[in-house]
Amino acid sequence: MREVTDASRRHPWADVPEMARARLRSVVLGTADEIIATVRAEVAEYALSMDGEFGRRIRLGVSVALDQFLDLLGTDDALPDTAVYFELGRVEHRHGRTMDALQSAYRIGSRVLWRRIAAESDGHGLEADAIFRLAEALFAYIEQLAAASVSGYAYEQSLAAGSRQARQHALVERLCRTPAPELPELEALAREAGWPMPKSLAALVTTEESLALVGRRMPPDAAASVVDRVGVVFVPDPDAPGRTDALADALRGTTTAVLGPTVGPEQVPRTVTRARAAWSLHLEGHLPGEGLVRADDHLLVLLLHADVTLTADLVAQRLEPLRRMTAAARDRAVTTLTAWLDAHGDIAEAATRLHVHPQTVRYRLARLKEAFAGVLDDPAGRLEVALALRVGDPALAEG
Repeated sequence: MREVTDASRRHPWADVPEMARARLRSVVLGTADEIIATVRAEVAEYALSMDGEFGRRIRLGVSVALDQFLDLLGTDDALPDTAVYFELGRVEHRHGRTMDALQSAYRIGSRVLWRRIAAESDGHGLEADAIFRLAEALFAYIEQLAAASVSGYAYEQSLAAGSRQARQHALVERLCRTPAPELPELEALAREAGWPMPKSLAALVTTEESLALVGRRMPPDAAASVVDRVGVVFVPDPDAPGRTDALADALRGTTTAVLGPTVGPEQVPRTVTRARAAWSLHLEGHLPGEGLVRADDHLLVLLLHADVTLTADLVAQRLEPLRRMTAAARDRAVTTLTAWLDAHGDIAEAATRLHVHPQTVRYRLARLKEAFAGVLDDPAGRLEVALALRVGDPALAEG
């Protein structure tokens, strides 16, 4: 055994005289039953039968702790085995307890042991300085055992979190698929993920990169995961009081997210499809707004982009008269038509919007009605022209 000097000492038990090991052995090992009895009496969580797995682990933990402490006295060795105490931390988490009970057990164990050592101080023949160093060594030793248990608890916690995350991902991914899951399947997925089954819900879509932060800020009953490289959050009861503010706060200062319509669990594909469609339009610049964007506030835009070829045909057909105009005449026609349609056919209102005389608007409209061959006199025709103008025609911009 190498000589321990003040400069090289790493552990406080190195300063305890080696002969203390033999002199204290009977005292230390004789406290095992008292430690167990006191822990069970003072820690409510441990007032359990000692006949099963719990009793075996407690007896093992106390026995190993006492043996190792004696073996370390007078050496500068590190703890040879912390696996028992690491596992104790894991067991605490698996049983649904916090670390408070186990930390209390460690404090009680060190207190009982030290009380027995102090009570028999006359019998073991140690000097006062050695007694002081022994106390320092004992409490440092217990701290290291407790630290090992904390590590075990954290490890088990991380495993459980990963498992919960996997189950939640399975739930979110299934909700994003069609057809919608039958109620028994949905209930089973929700139960496994620890997700309370809501009466209503809505899908919220955001970037994959933002999901982690947004998910942490979401109400605790939300289920979130990445599906097809897009962040998806299912928000229960999105129309409940204060829910909109909570969602807006979760997004504040981070990113934009699109919220689909509120539906029952059996209609979940509808909210997913609409939220995703609106998200795509947001990425393409067709939806205004930042933070929380509600898809149902933009139904017309969604409608016009639902079938791209159909919309393109509508634009080509209804805006064909504009293509035959010069660029200057076309610009004037578009602004006049837009003002007149937005004013619901009110000439005076349209003139105000255009900052021209009403007679100018009448003159322009007469020319436009002639160019559009009666379409502007038909309510359905006017609606189609208005929709086509809202979409816009790339060919007109090129011309």
